[in-house]
Amino acid sequence: MKKIIVATKNMGKVREIESIIQDENYQIITMKEAGIDVDIVEDGTTFEENALIKARAVAELCDVPVLADDSGLEVDYLNKEPGIYSARYLGEDTSYTIKNAAIIERLTGVPDEKRTARFVCAVACVFPNKEEIVVRKTMEGRIGYEERGENGFGYDPIFRPDGYDVSSGELPMEEKNEISHRGKAFRKMWQILTEERKSNG
Repeated sequence: MKKIIVATKNMGKVREIESIIQDENYQIITMKEAGIDVDIVEDGTTFEENALIKARAVAELCDVPVLADDSGLEVDYLNKEPGIYSARYLGEDTSYTIKNAAIIERLTGVPDEKRTARFVCAVACVFPNKEEIVVRKTMEGRIGYEERGENGFGYDPIFRPDGYDVSSGELPMEEKNEISHRGKAFRKMWQILTEERKSNG
């Protein structure tokens, strides 16, 4: 069984990825499980750049493929904030309860049709031979008026996907993975990796 490392310390994200990628040919392990502890400065200007920065940093320390994603929330009314700074919005150690409340407060009085937003996810894969692949997917929706649901993490409780009357935080994991930015991006990446594996025999 081949190993592939996911370059993240976010266990909520790891659980989500593991539920998206179910491939008996690969063992998905975290940085911690691989014995890798490195502080990565995400100073890119796009989700794609930051995903590559993370994957490259971990790939330098191992000899197996490394997956990394950079994802975030873009709120159109707020000029696409918090964007690539989603995890660091209002400070890295600030709870998402506070972050979510701040976004809702900034949208006070803004009507539903102007509360459009999207989750963005860029996934990068860096191989031991330095080959790199990057894909990007989104989930469109709107910002709600309060936190709802405990199934997700991060900004899920305030994001209502298009076509749904509930927040991402209220959706069962399987259903969320079908429509989420991360689900789409990792499935596309896995499709590419699977096709490459077949073509290489």
